[in-house]
Parts: sequence; C-alpha cells; structure tokens
Amino acid sequence: MKLQPDAASGPSITGYGAGWVSVNGEMFTHNLFVNAQSGSALWQCPGFEALQPEHFDPFIALQPALIIFGSGERIRFPHPSCLQNLYAQRIGVETMDTQAACRTFNFLAAEGRRVIAALLL
Repeated sequence: MKLQPDAASGPSITGYGAGWVSVNGEMFTHNLFVNAQSGSALWQCPGFEALQPEHFDPFIALQPALIIFGSGERIRFPHPSCLQNLYAQRIGVETMDTQAACRTFNFLAAEGRRVIAALLL
C-alpha cells in the first residue's frame, strides 16, 4: 500500500507491504525502527523469537513517550520481561501487526508526539 505523506516535519512511513517498509521514500527489507524526532535506523533484532530486553533498551536513551511495536504479519506480544526496563522509565508500549504500526506511527508523529515505531518485517 502506498501512503500519502502529511505535512509532518519529521520522518514518515511512506509505504509498506509484505517484507518491506518505506521511510521517506527509502525502502527497507530488514527490521528497523523509526524515531519521529530523528529518523530511521536498522534495529539489531533478528526476529520475534529472539526478542530479549536488550533489543528494546537502546530506545530508552531516545526518550520516547511511546513505542509502537510492529510484531510482523500478525500480532504477537513480547514476553513482559522484554518491556520491564521501558515501563520502569515510564515509556509506554503498544503492540500491533507491522502494517497497523506503520499507520499508527504516522498519525502520532504528525501530532508531534515523541514516538518510535519498532518494526519487525
């Protein structure tokens, strides 16, 4: 699906499909995260089954109010131990499938929210 960009000043997810996401027109075919304040980067997480707390810990330094976790083609919730450090820092986490996470990220980023989309492809 191709998305039409809003007039947001930061990065936006401009498209997505099975196994890919496009951020500001640049296509990614590997797991990534998108920070509404600073852009996108590779997410050093090999996949859902390998999720560990240390995969989420780097997001703490970015000080988001919310992390939208896109768990892949279907919604799957990470083990609570993976999110304990985020909750301790009062960072919210919402889990949804990756395509829903893309749409939700754009909406919240356009509102100026401090949000990160952590996306498993």
